[in-house]
Order: sequence, then C-alpha cells, then structure tokens
Amino acid sequence: MKVKIIAAIAVVVLGVAGFFVFTQKPAAPEVAFTTLQGETFRTADLRGQVVLVNFWATSCASCIKEMPMLAQTYEKFAARGYRTIAVAMDYDPPAQVQAYVERAGLPFTVALDRSGEVARAFDGVRLTPTTFLIDKRGQIVHKYLGEPDFARLHELLERLLAESV
Repeated sequence: MKVKIIAAIAVVVLGVAGFFVFTQKPAAPEVAFTTLQGETFRTADLRGQVVLVNFWATSCASCIKEMPMLAQTYEKFAARGYRTIAVAMDYDPPAQVQAYVERAGLPFTVALDRSGEVARAFDGVRLTPTTFLIDKRGQIVHKYLGEPDFARLHELLERLLAESV
C-alpha cells in the first residue's frame, strides 16, 4: 500500500515538473513600437536581446516610483545585450511623456502607444505598471503586475543574458 502511494506521488510530482520544464513559453506579440523621436521598430528586431517591456503612464504614481530602478537596471545590464522599452499608454499626452522623460533623464527607449494597439497585443494591458520580460528567442519569460522585485529580476536577467540563442 505504501509503495503504491509513494509511486502515485512520484508520478504526480514528475508530471508537474515536466509540465513546467517542457511547456512552451508564449511568444512576444509582433508589434511596431514608435519612439518619442518617431523611429519605428518591431518585436522581431529585438531577437537576440533580453528585453523588458514596461507599460506605464505619467499619471501612475507606482510607475514613476519604479522608474529610477528601471533606469539602474538598464544601466547595469545594457552592455550585455539587455534592452528596456517603456511604453507610454494611449491616454498619456505625448508632450507630458516627453517632459517627464527629459526631466528624469531616462536612459532607455520610450515608446508611445497612441492607438493602444501595443497594449492590446500584450495581453490587453490596462493596469500600470505592467511589465513583460522577453528572452533572446522572443518568448515571454515573466509578466509583472506592479513593481517587480528588482533583486529577483536581476537574478533572472543574469541567467537570461548568459543563455545562448
């Protein structure tokens, strides 16, 4: 009887572990980002880099609070193939976004989502901050609702940046 119970538990544990090991991560949606400077690039252009896509708004206190840590994270990992794209929500006035970016001296790419198309493609983002971490193969590794735990994010970035494509 004990052997059967132990065997059943082992099967369940191995099944759950296999699910997490062998489950395909979702691909990042194919969208066009338009920067504050009017430059456009696509998700496919980011392959081979580890990318953090952060949806934010100038009216979001939590977003503004996490920006210095996003900037520090970018500066720490950028030379190793890490990229941050801060996507301003469609309701955020472009002039207000530009003024904040200049005032805060953000070192990473800031994009405007004027039509809301990018947010819709990324799982229908409505709440800010919402952040997606994408690996070098273009797969979404993690979705953060609210401010990430930056120590854990940095650990994950170390692993992702060390992976080969």
